[in-house]
Amino acid sequence: MPAVRNRTLRLHGSIAQDIGTAILSGRYRPGDLLANEVQFSEQLKVSRTAYREAVRILSAKGFVSSRPKAGTRVNPRASWNFLDPDVLRWIFENDPVDPSFVRELFELRQIVEPSAAALAAARRTASHLAVLEAALQDMESHGLAVEAGRVADRLFHATILEATGNGALGTLASGISAAVRWTTLLKARDGHMPRDPIPEHRAVHAAIVAGDPDRAHAAMAGLVGLAFQDIKGIDPRIELDRDR
Repeated sequence: MPAVRNRTLRLHGSIAQDIGTAILSGRYRPGDLLANEVQFSEQLKVSRTAYREAVRILSAKGFVSSRPKAGTRVNPRASWNFLDPDVLRWIFENDPVDPSFVRELFELRQIVEPSAAALAAARRTASHLAVLEAALQDMESHGLAVEAGRVADRLFHATILEATGNGALGTLASGISAAVRWTTLLKARDGHMPRDPIPEHRAVHAAIVAGDPDRAHAAMAGLVGLAFQDIKGIDPRIELDRDR
């Protein structure tokens, strides 16, 4: 039974990804009415139940709204949850990645993470420090060009958000760590990192260990800023004017 359930969940997720990717690519635009479940299920050769579950997934991510007798309509872009880890995966697994979206992710990180590091420096517990130390050691051992190092990197950034002691900020942890994962993969798509980012992580860690909020803020701002410079060096499309 668990195996059947897992296959069913994968099917729902696959259908949601197909439709979600079509929405992200502009094939379905905000305001568009999707085909009804009978038409869509026949088109995709899946059951109506599987299609309905996929629509529920998309609705939870803000992509669509369904109303009885009115059908399923694509929501305005402002409703889409771009920090949902699945949505980030859909975006980055489908080339080309929109350079303006990559910039927006880094703008978000630059707004959130330095302030989060400052709070973490003031509020971290011994448990947080132990997790950060272990994550940093794994990053140093594996490097960020391989998945084990990237897992440690995500844990490092998520733990800093958790260490703020701010529940609202904590809800961003999965989205921020997913953004870290996909932008790091973008940098290492040829199997190599453009430079070693471990020194910046060490600086953030040292400031949090020292309990120095100002130093932690500056160190994290430097880390995110250099990561954005790395991305711009790899993908010149991200050099598009801000006022495009």
